[in-house]
Amino acid sequence: QVQLVESGGGSVQAGGSLRLSCAASGYTYSSYYCMAWFRQAPGKEREGVASIGSDGRTSFVDSVKGRFTISQDNAKTTLYLQMNSLKPEDTAMYYCVAAACVGAWSFPFLAYRYKYWGQGTQVTVSS
Repeated sequence: QVQLVESGGGSVQAGGSLRLSCAASGYTYSSYYCMAWFRQAPGKEREGVASIGSDGRTSFVDSVKGRFTISQDNAKTTLYLQMNSLKPEDTAMYYCVAAACVGAWSFPFLAYRYKYWGQGTQVTVSS
C-alpha cells in the first residue's frame, strides 16, 4: 500500500518561500509513478498545481508558472514543491498525490487519475 506523508507547510508573508516535501513509501516499482501536488482553499474547488511524470516531465498550472518548482530525489521516494514569491491566493491545503503510470499524462491535473493521496499540509500566505 502506497503511503504519502506531506510536510513543510506553514505561515509566511507574501513574497516569501516554502518548500513542501512528500515522503512516499510502499511503491512496488518507484520508477513508474506519476506524482503531483493539488491544493484546495476553503470554498474553492480542488486544483492541480504541479505534476511530474515517471519520465521526469513536469507541468504547472498557469497561476504558479515561474514561481513553483516540482522535483524528486534520485530514489523517487521524496517529492518536493519549492514555492517562491508566494501570494495570498496560494493559501490552501496542499496534497501530494500519486498514481501508477508510464511517461507523463497530457492532462495531469485530473484528480480522479490519482489513486493515492496524502493527508495534506496547510500553507497560509499573509499580505
